[in-house]
Amino acid sequence: MMMTSDWVFILDEAEALCEMILSSEPAMALQQAYDAVYSDAQIVEAIYAFNRMKEQYEDVQRFGKYHPDYHTIMKSIRQQKRALDLNEKVSALKIAENDFQDLLDEISLLVGKTVSEAVKVPVSNPFFASGSSCGGGCGSGGSCSCSA
Repeated sequence: MMMTSDWVFILDEAEALCEMILSSEPAMALQQAYDAVYSDAQIVEAIYAFNRMKEQYEDVQRFGKYHPDYHTIMKSIRQQKRALDLNEKVSALKIAENDFQDLLDEISLLVGKTVSEAVKVPVSNPFFASGSSCGGGCGSGGSCSCSA
């Protein structure tokens, strides 16, 4: 493939879009929330402990209730997850991640619809899926507007 002026223009526009995304409010909020979580030694240790417990949880899942530590590990993993979920910094990080994902979904839809209305863009938020041509799903009894 040869590099033409069209490709150079597209690459320049993509780089400008990337810079806009990285300097956006959701991206900055995500970075601040990430820094807040990972600068707190207690939270970092709780996350590492939770990840170690997840490995044990996966072992327990292989054997199910027949694993000797089934009840202990199941209870412990739930308690650790709840403790992390209730932490204000961790919940702020999750909210910031969702906001940033919504921004990326919206940009993906705009780019996809610019190419063609028939482009199917996978999104994580059902709010944005309603704007796509196949948001209701092809199994929705004919209400889907796709041609499949």
